[in-house]
Amino acid sequence: MLTELGHYALILATCIAAAQVIFGFWGAQRRHLAVMQAADQATLVTFALVVLAFAALMQAYIVSDFSLRTVWQNSHQDKPLIYRIAGTWGNHEGSLLLWTLILTLFSACLVLAGRGLPTTLKARVLGVQGVIALGFLSFMVLTSNPFLRQATLPIDGEGLNPLLQDIGLALHPPMLYLGYVGFSMAFSFAVAALIEGRVDPAWGRWVRPWTLTAWVFLTAGITLGSWWAYYELGWGGWWFWDPVENVSFMPWLSGTALLHCAIVVEKRDAMKVWTILFAVLTFSLSLVGTFIVRSGLLTSVHAFAVDPERGRYILMLLALSIGGSLGLFAIRAPIFKPGGIFAPISREGALLINNILLAIAAAIVFYGTLWPLVVEAMSGQKITVAGPFYDRTFVPIMVPVVILMGIGPFLTWKRADAGAVAQRLGLVLGITTLVVIAVLFLRRGGAWLPYVGIGLAVWLITAAAVEWLDRVGVWKGRFAGLGRRILRTPNAAHGMSLAHAGLGIAIIGMVGSTSWSLETITAMAPGDTADLGQHCVRFNGVNQAQGPNYSAQVGDLTVLRNCQNDWLALAPEKRAYPVRAMGTTEAAIISRWNGDYYVALGDEQDGKRVVRAYFRAYVPWIWLGGIVMVIGGLFSLSDRRLRLGIPRRVQAPAKGATGSPALATAKVDGGAA
Repeated sequence: MLTELGHYALILATCIAAAQVIFGFWGAQRRHLAVMQAADQATLVTFALVVLAFAALMQAYIVSDFSLRTVWQNSHQDKPLIYRIAGTWGNHEGSLLLWTLILTLFSACLVLAGRGLPTTLKARVLGVQGVIALGFLSFMVLTSNPFLRQATLPIDGEGLNPLLQDIGLALHPPMLYLGYVGFSMAFSFAVAALIEGRVDPAWGRWVRPWTLTAWVFLTAGITLGSWWAYYELGWGGWWFWDPVENVSFMPWLSGTALLHCAIVVEKRDAMKVWTILFAVLTFSLSLVGTFIVRSGLLTSVHAFAVDPERGRYILMLLALSIGGSLGLFAIRAPIFKPGGIFAPISREGALLINNILLAIAAAIVFYGTLWPLVVEAMSGQKITVAGPFYDRTFVPIMVPVVILMGIGPFLTWKRADAGAVAQRLGLVLGITTLVVIAVLFLRRGGAWLPYVGIGLAVWLITAAAVEWLDRVGVWKGRFAGLGRRILRTPNAAHGMSLAHAGLGIAIIGMVGSTSWSLETITAMAPGDTADLGQHCVRFNGVNQAQGPNYSAQVGDLTVLRNCQNDWLALAPEKRAYPVRAMGTTEAAIISRWNGDYYVALGDEQDGKRVVRAYFRAYVPWIWLGGIVMVIGGLFSLSDRRLRLGIPRRVQAPAKGATGSPALATAKVDGGAA
């Protein structure tokens, strides 16, 4: 019964989303207050119906209702409850429903929290959100129905892909979707602004919290996915430039640029066209990722569908949304005035250069991701664009980005004093030089590129720390009242420093794990040892274990300090899932401040067991850096200036309230900015 109710809710939500579109655009065009308020109500009803549909699908997974085709294909009675719940979105149909749930959630939040918005702007934003929701809801109803019944009732299900039966993958998709779909709000605000022909500091203040929220979740999702790939796949890597990994990285790059553009619009009433363009491109890249993952173009553990018919439908939605928004941008962008004027040496100038570089970086990743697909479609030849391509193209672009990230916070708006900035950066450069010399001495030479990377990371961390200390008055010797000044410093300033430092911490992990890691891959009998730098790894044997829906071979290994004394015990596993007839490799990892001891168990060969043992230098710093960036984003998001004192346009009563079609607009300050 609940399944049918969920199916009906999905169909009804499609109809209500269409009403949301009509009420939003028509009400805003006619300045009719009652119709615009109807758009608010339609938005809330659509969200409630999608919640009902999602709850019905989740309940089917929890109780193992194998009469539903998607439950039969992706679940099993013996699977632990947490993975039965995660199976709701671990498939094509369920992931689309989760995507739509988050989309309607953001729209509902706008209705409930957007009372300070101009009524017509909010109505148009809801109209654009409704168009996106209508596209995805119709896609599910017409081609990807999650409530599709089977003619016969199977005894049990086929189970979920074992690689997805992990807590990291249970949380990774919702985090990513909150990021992907969160950028739809910036996209909708941009399209609404193009229609109205108005972008001002108030608009920048309204867009910024939504953009920041999406950026935080996308950063968390990428970090979580990288961590999962590191410990679950058994090869000890944290990034492989996999096309499906790239589709989350592209909107992150453009979304970072969008976030900084929105700040410039808010603070200086400048870079309006850039902000609109990045808002359109960021969400467009999110939609491109949806197309790639669900079109059958790629075969990956991340990919959900291999049905070209579904791909054609998504491609049509893609063409309408991206083509329509870019066409509107081409027509309407010239009407926006440039806004605040600024000198080349200024904070705006640094942000502009960085945004151009980030756009180029996103274009490089876009090219590397899609070019193999284009070549295969045109010639049938399969090619791979892997790490060496990005090392030669992407990395050099990011070097000046990191340098400018250290310089930018020291620059003032409009025009900066180059001499004063150079004086303050001298300390940063001195500390960076000393740290690089110390690392060079401790590592005893080697290739020079890793030290450049460490230097960039230390530059960024030191610059963030020095700028923060300068902001709270420490460099000026003002220790009295320091705690009060820290508390009075805007949370956005704390967040910026944390986010920049977090990226520097992550760069240390990336450079260290890439350049200074150790590994040994060998066949070992019980009692054999293998060298791992100054330490050794001893293989003691293999034990058998039984899990809830798998059997496992558990390795018994010991790391010997200086190849003499027992130090660390490691127990990697090889699991076999009989339902899916698949296996997984569960690495054993022990983390230290300077790296991970990482062991994965391989196959048996001539009475010996293949063992992959690694020391991954500084790799925990990658996850630490991601966490610090997320915390920095949350700090910025908690800034009271994003909730209070938002300048808003006060509107005269609209037609639905007074009968007058006129809508006068004035700008007032709702509080201190």
